[in-house]
Amino acid sequence: MTRELVYTGFMSLDGVVDSPGGKEEGHRSGGWVMETEFVPEAYSLKGEELDDTTALMFGRRSYEVFAPIWRDSADHAAYKELPKYVVSTSLTDDAVIEGWGPITILRSIDDIAALKQSDGGAIFIHGSAELARRLADADLIDRYNLLVFPVLLGEGKSLFSRADRDKQQLRLKESATYSNGVAKLVYDVVR
Repeated sequence: MTRELVYTGFMSLDGVVDSPGGKEEGHRSGGWVMETEFVPEAYSLKGEELDDTTALMFGRRSYEVFAPIWRDSADHAAYKELPKYVVSTSLTDDAVIEGWGPITILRSIDDIAALKQSDGGAIFIHGSAELARRLADADLIDRYNLLVFPVLLGEGKSLFSRADRDKQQLRLKESATYSNGVAKLVYDVVR
């Protein structure tokens, strides 16, 4: 049995995942999640994920943004000691953030495929749009946990590749809509 690789994230209705938390993340409309009325139940998926998460995976840029904040965040305390995998050809061991549990640098898609064959539970990818596109193109993502926000951003990093590829069928596993217009969509990749 292989480990499940799950992409989880906030997405605009037009598929942009860029800078949901703030302008400092790079997008001119950054912080778009914070501009949607807060309805606690719309974020219940994030709490549910904590029970399933046995490891985290990031691309280098997302790791460099999340690690210094999440390491000391009470909201992310459950992640502190979980194994973390950073996919990067340029990150060095001496650049790894100390005090945030075990961190392994993976250098290639083949390293990720091998990790999926190891023992353990679900690995969740946060942020990391470029990594997610590469993994989807390599048919390594097993599930998408998406919170889709009622906003159109136009330009920005998209979760899904625009490359010419074979059709990939998804099966809706769970869905819900909330009073603030957010939709929860959980899809399994059909193989």
